[in-house]
Amino acid sequence: MNMYSVAPSNEVMTWFVKLEDVAPEEEYELKDDAIAAAEQMAQDNRPSMVKILDKNHNVLEKRKF
Repeated sequence: MNMYSVAPSNEVMTWFVKLEDVAPEEEYELKDDAIAAAEQMAQDNRPSMVKILDKNHNVLEKRKF
């Protein structure tokens, strides 16, 4: 299963979408845009999961595709 994460930058100015929590795949200005992109990547690469993280990298939500 592919694991995508949506996490804020250190300054919470931008949002990163990462695959397997390694190097960022994409960077977005808005959290909603990052979530939408991660969900699209997850749908295109099923089975997948998207984890949405807060600034402390705690999991706020998980979505399965």
